Amino acid sequence: MKDWFLDTFALLFRSKDDGGFSLWFRLPIVLVLLYLLICIPLGMWWSMEPKDISVESLAADGAVEDSSVDYTPPVGYTTTSALIESINTLLSKPGGFIENDKFPPGLWLDNMPNWEFGVLQQARDLALVMRNDMSRSQSQSSEDTALVKAQNKLNIDSKSWLFPRAEGEYRDATKQLEKYLGRLIDDRQPAAQFYARADNLRSWLDFVDKRLGSLSQRLSASVGKAQLDTGLANEPAATQTTATAREQYVRTSWWEIDDVFHQARGASWALLAYMRAIEIDFADVLKQKNAEVSLEQIIRELEGTQRTVWSPMIMNGGGFGMFANHSLVMASYISRANAAVIDLRELLKNG
Repeated sequence: MKDWFLDTFALLFRSKDDGGFSLWFRLPIVLVLLYLLICIPLGMWWSMEPKDISVESLAADGAVEDSSVDYTPPVGYTTTSALIESINTLLSKPGGFIENDKFPPGLWLDNMPNWEFGVLQQARDLALVMRNDMSRSQSQSSEDTALVKAQNKLNIDSKSWLFPRAEGEYRDATKQLEKYLGRLIDDRQPAAQFYARADNLRSWLDFVDKRLGSLSQRLSASVGKAQLDTGLANEPAATQTTATAREQYVRTSWWEIDDVFHQARGASWALLAYMRAIEIDFADVLKQKNAEVSLEQIIRELEGTQRTVWSPMIMNGGGFGMFANHSLVMASYISRANAAVIDLRELLKNG
């Protein structure tokens, strides 16, 4: 078999007079081989995850360079900057935004598009809370027009590649966020505000809690498990639309295991940057509620999700089997981070 393959490959480089293939037969084959030779390493490069966002650098960028001036960035600067930077990373990393690619090598990739979607979900949630809560003093106050536009543009279908093109809409969203940020640091424009209050932080943590809970369930279901229906638990008067079985067997499809894993990696990457930014902007609130340690615990667990994966592929060994199960390891970090988020919400409410 090996000799036959080598002989056939050698015919591509022989002239027709020497018993080789004709030029019109060889040319498309050689072009395809050259195309694959370029696309395969390019796809591997595009699949490399970006480095963590340095929130400290973002905060330093907002400070005055003159050491004689005692100035720190206004509240909200670091969180808004982290959101902008996370979206810019999606657009400027190697290969740019890949999820809506219609041509190779982006068309063949699935790990990076799922990573991108995880980041995008977190960016959408934070932008929504900034629009509805963090930039408004109360429910009757007006929305910030720049945040309204930014949040709407971030919700464009990530697979849209033409009219509108997802990348263009997300880039416009960052421009709107930059406008908001510019007004935020301008003392002459008090209409732009960022309210670092405990209730606003809890509003965002509600989204985080649900996202992490869903990811944890999907990751842990990589080995399959029996799950009881708790939809109506602790509420005697509760009802639901359609009756469901008391016990169900839940298992993430074998074809989706690596997709869920990389989506969790992307979501955790974005959350790690946002949590570090929240640690700066909500420092006074966290100190008053004695909740700094809870946030530090969330950050520590999220840092664990970003450790290097040394395996060339995502393994799906049994729960206590001979081989690793990367999904269960990721689920462990995500679950602990989620538990810490719930604790932090309770501290902000009752602390």
